[in-house]
Amino acid sequence: MQCPVCETASTRKFMLVEAQQYWRCDACMATFLDPGQRPGLDAERSHYQLHRNHPDDARYRAFLDRLANPLLQRLAPASTGLDYGCGPGPALAAMLTEAGHAVRVYDPAYFEDPAALEDDYDFVTCSEVIEHFHRPALEFRRLDTMLRPGGVLAVMTCFQTEDARFAGWHYRRDPTHVVFYRECTLRSIATARGWSCDVPARNVALMTKPSAALAAADTPGGIP
Repeated sequence: MQCPVCETASTRKFMLVEAQQYWRCDACMATFLDPGQRPGLDAERSHYQLHRNHPDDARYRAFLDRLANPLLQRLAPASTGLDYGCGPGPALAAMLTEAGHAVRVYDPAYFEDPAALEDDYDFVTCSEVIEHFHRPALEFRRLDTMLRPGGVLAVMTCFQTEDARFAGWHYRRDPTHVVFYRECTLRSIATARGWSCDVPARNVALMTKPSAALAAADTPGGIP
């Protein structure tokens, strides 16, 4: 079994919970549902309809502030970004637009706009998204191509902690969540791509792509 996050073969069966088989990668410490048990897009869409994440909901906006505030502190004025996996109510995109940035949205279930994936951006946000990725390594490669040099990938997901809590963990019980990340998992994703990774708040990671000058300096014969 190959790890869907780091693509190594350092995986083992981790836990069987309510007939669902979970695997653990000992290289990046990701935990993931057996690929044969992942839900289809229609099942995911049906479950999303149960969420009440309206762009005007003050409580939802306060939740998203945990990601928005540290990201906004890093962005230059009038940056351009993509809210990747925005869901049916792109509240985070609205908040960042209100702060003066140009934000496009993409979601395979609600805003499937292939053209949005062909552009590049100063930042990309994935709020409560990466736990849904069936092929995380592929998705992170795609996100890398969309980030300009110096760009920021802003991620929010509930970090896994103690294994003893996993079976009863609310995040695991969501049937659309198929991959679970620890802080060290996200740091390993960043390291593999040459990004830096900061964790400015609980369950939030900001991963920054090297600037063009830094990338040149790290290349043999490159000019800083």
